[in-house]
Amino acid sequence: MSVSNGSTGQTDRVRGTRRGWLTHNVRVLSLVSLLQDAASELLYPVLPIFITSVLGAPAAVVGLVEGIAEGAASLTRLVSGRLADRYPKRRLVGAGYGLAAVGKVLIAVAGAWPVVLAGRAVDRLGKGIRGAPRDALLVEGVPVESRGRVFGFHRAADTAGAVLGPLAGLALYELLGQQIRPLLVIAVIPAVASALLVLAVREAPRPLLDRRGLLPRGPAAALAAVRRVLRPPPDTGPGFARVAAVLVGFGVVNVPDALLLLHLNQVGFGVAAVILAYVGYNVVYALSSYPAGVVADRIGPRRVYGLGLVFFALAYVGLGLTGDGVLPWLLLAAYGLFAALTDGVGKAWVSLHAGALRQGAAQGFVQGLSGLAVLVAGVWAGLAWGADGTVPLVLAGSVAAVLAVALLVAPTRR
Repeated sequence: MSVSNGSTGQTDRVRGTRRGWLTHNVRVLSLVSLLQDAASELLYPVLPIFITSVLGAPAAVVGLVEGIAEGAASLTRLVSGRLADRYPKRRLVGAGYGLAAVGKVLIAVAGAWPVVLAGRAVDRLGKGIRGAPRDALLVEGVPVESRGRVFGFHRAADTAGAVLGPLAGLALYELLGQQIRPLLVIAVIPAVASALLVLAVREAPRPLLDRRGLLPRGPAAALAAVRRVLRPPPDTGPGFARVAAVLVGFGVVNVPDALLLLHLNQVGFGVAAVILAYVGYNVVYALSSYPAGVVADRIGPRRVYGLGLVFFALAYVGLGLTGDGVLPWLLLAAYGLFAALTDGVGKAWVSLHAGALRQGAAQGFVQGLSGLAVLVAGVWAGLAWGADGTVPLVLAGSVAAVLAVALLVAPTRR
C-alpha cells in the first residue's frame, strides 16, 4: 500500500513538473494573441495590394509604411520594457491591444495611403507597448529550463491566428465580390475581442523597481533618459550584449513581409493566391513553433536560431530568383520554418541572459532595437525594389546565410 502511494505521489510530481510551464497566463495570453493575430493577418496579406492597387501608391510606399510602423513600435518597446519592470504589466498589455484595435479602425476607413500609414503606426505602437510586458508575464513562475516551451507554445497559438485570419479573409473576399475594403472592416472585430480578454490576465504582487527619474523633466533629463534606454539594462552580462548584437544585426536585412507579399503579386500571384501562400507559410510556422522551443531548451537557442537563418536565406534568395509556379510555395514553407526557429527562440535566448526583475527591460531593449533595424531594412529595400524586388531579396538572403554560418560554427560558451 505504501509503495503504491509513493509511486502515485512521484507520478503526480513528475506530471506537475511537466505541466508547470503551462500557467494560467500562458493560456490566456496565447488566446489573446491568437485573436489579435487573426485580426492582423486577415488584413496584412492584402494590405500591400490595397496600398498599390486601390490607393494607387508605388511599391516604395509599402516599404515606407512598414518601416515607419516598425520604427514606431521599436521606439515604444525601448520604453515599455522598462515601464513593465516598474508598473503593473496587465495595464500596459491592455493598452497595447486597445491601440492595435484603434489602428485597424483607421486602416479600414483610409481613403489615402497616409491614413494607412497612421493606422499602421498606431497599430504597431500598440504592439510595442504590449510586447515586453506580455513576454515578462509569460515567464512569471516558469522554470528557466522550460522557457523555450512557453514562447514556442505562445508563438504557435499566435500563428494559429495567422492561419485562421487569412483563411477567413479569403472566404470573405470571395463572398463579398472580391472587395478588399470589407476585409479591413471585419478585422476590427477580433482585435476588439482580444483587448477585452486581457481582463482575464492575472498579475501576482511583486516588488517593482524604483520609478524615480523614469519620466524626465527638462532637455538634459530627456537626453539622459534616451541614453539610458539605448544602453543594455542592468543585471545583464556580456552574453546579453552578444545576443542583442546578433538579433539587431539580422534585423537590418530582415525585409518586411509586406514587401515579400508584394513580390509574389508582381510575379504573377493573384489576390487569392497571395492569401493562400501566406496561409501556407503560417501553417508551417504554427506547427513548428512549439517543437522549435523544445529543441532550443535541449541544445540551446543559438544553434536553433542559426538554423532558422539558413531557411531565411533559402527562402529569400530562392524567391528573388524565381517567378510564378510551384517552387515559390515550397520556399514559403521554408520561410515558415525560419519564423518558427527564430521568433520565440530569440525571445527565449534573451530571457536566459536577463535578471528576474529585468525581463521586461531586456525584451524591450532587444525588440526595440531590432524593430529599428527592420525600419532600416524596409526603407532600403523599398528604395532598391525595382520591378519586382529581386535585388533586395537576394542581398538580404545572402547576408543572412553568412550570419547563419557564423552562429552554427561558433564554439559553445558556458
